[in-house]
Amino acid sequence: MNRGTMVFGVLLCLALPLSLLAGKVWLDPASVPNASLILAELRLPRSLLAIVVGGGLGAAGAAMQGYLRNPLADPGLFGIAPGAALGAVVALWFGYAASPWLLPLFALTGAGGAMALLAAIAGRTGGIALFTLAGLMVASLAGALTALAISMAPNAFAMSEIVLWLNGALTDRSWREVWLATPLVVVGVLLLWRAGQALDALTLGEAVARSLGVNTHALLWVLIAGIGLTVGASVAVAGIIGFVGLIVPHLVRPLTDNRPSQLIVPSALAGALLVLTADSVVRILPMVTELRLGIALSLLGAPFFLWLLLRMRRGLA
Repeated sequence: MNRGTMVFGVLLCLALPLSLLAGKVWLDPASVPNASLILAELRLPRSLLAIVVGGGLGAAGAAMQGYLRNPLADPGLFGIAPGAALGAVVALWFGYAASPWLLPLFALTGAGGAMALLAAIAGRTGGIALFTLAGLMVASLAGALTALAISMAPNAFAMSEIVLWLNGALTDRSWREVWLATPLVVVGVLLLWRAGQALDALTLGEAVARSLGVNTHALLWVLIAGIGLTVGASVAVAGIIGFVGLIVPHLVRPLTDNRPSQLIVPSALAGALLVLTADSVVRILPMVTELRLGIALSLLGAPFFLWLLLRMRRGLA
């Protein structure tokens, strides 16, 4: 267990009970009527879902940056998140979201379709350059189709629902979403963790990794499956929540030896901590309506991304 795992694990254990009490009205279990019911049915599933979503996005970000050997890489580049978003938008467009299971099912189908398209284009060669270009193409196509669906929304209500969902939030989520997302994210993180040693070898270059016995073709399939499960499940239950996969590996690296295999688990814990903390903050902000979680993390992530770019520019100067 490295230092990053210990630090973020302890911080997460401290943040969880605080998140259960946080809200427009701080919950005092000793004096608030039905406090146990509020905790069990409203705040606990929301906090656990924040941990699951953040953990999946954090692990996916660390794995992707390790595979592409680019600290600015983000899981959204794979096209899986836009594909999941497109699936959810289709459900909202046709009014299927009234059923509690259909919207997540459509989102997971969209993520699976993006994974299949990505694998069909780049899966035969396993080349990083082709894989990156294929991911950008899938993301652009899914984004264009999503914009088309919004522009052709059958009514103003459907358009409003689509836009709100795309902004990402954990509002009104229940145990149903927790049971849906948790097993998929856990399997995805385990796949990414198992790929850690191969990612370590890949940092020396593709040719060296192959000489060390790494099957780059199989590694690509493992990454597509792992990131597809983690990102697809997260988008299916929470909408688009960006920048988590970009931010958390940078927070973790100073506490590790920079090897991808040592980043994945602490990045999952750091991602869980980031999303849990951000969700607690948006709940207590003095606003008429709750700030969407995706917007809050974008307001945090965009300046962070700019800071990374400026730091890299100074390093190249």
